[in-house]
Amino acid sequence: MHITITGNLGSGKSTICKILEDKYGFEIYSTGKVQRELARQMNITTLEMNQLMCSDHKYDNMIDDTTARISRENPDKNIIFDSRLAWHFVEKSFKVFLSVGLDIAAERVMKDNRGKEEQYSSIEEAKEKLFQRAQTENMRYKDIYNLEYFNFSNYNLVIESAYSSPELIASIIMKEAKDYYALIADNHGQMVDRTRILLSPKSLYKEEVTKEERNALKGRISEYEKIKELPNVQIAAWKDGDSYQVLSALEEVKAAKEAGVPFLLTALNIQ
Repeated sequence: MHITITGNLGSGKSTICKILEDKYGFEIYSTGKVQRELARQMNITTLEMNQLMCSDHKYDNMIDDTTARISRENPDKNIIFDSRLAWHFVEKSFKVFLSVGLDIAAERVMKDNRGKEEQYSSIEEAKEKLFQRAQTENMRYKDIYNLEYFNFSNYNLVIESAYSSPELIASIIMKEAKDYYALIADNHGQMVDRTRILLSPKSLYKEEVTKEERNALKGRISEYEKIKELPNVQIAAWKDGDSYQVLSALEEVKAAKEAGVPFLLTALNIQ
């Protein structure tokens, strides 16, 4: 299998890729390391490197050509591509997007040791710089490739990384990837256009569930507590930035949250 993993800055891509390498035997190809090393060699920040790449596309082309070549030359190897755009350049892959809100992303990068190029003096500075970097990268991808990086329909699996352990997320990615490759086999080797979005009930409903609500949902909560895999329910929600408004099955979201269900399959309308 070839699995391409991208996502929001600070979403935990490198950590999850390392688990997939250690536990499931995948090789990792990381273009982020290439970009950070280029910035270090030029004695500039990662954000400055992104801005430079907006005007000089030779760095993008170098990374993209290498990614495509590795995928073509290794069709029988299990490879994880930890890369912003590998989903576009790897011809046949299971495309994963890791989603995380800006507040949690900023907290994570503040704790990480990413070198002097990515050091921040406060959470607010981290949020501002992460937002700027994401905007810069998105503009560059649209300019060079006419791609909408944050359009979830580009991916086969969108999974939130804010409230679940990397180990759990890695195991779900593996299960979803195996299911997806089984669909391809059933489709005579042709790729399948399918997107599944898995979000945490904690993000879908951030308010506290009241005692009265919990009592009313007691039976449903008990049923959710018995579930070992994803519940057989799909939630509809509206996404605006980092916020969600549940459009259907709100009581199911509340019950799942109280039962500690990590993810719900969600259909999203995005602002």
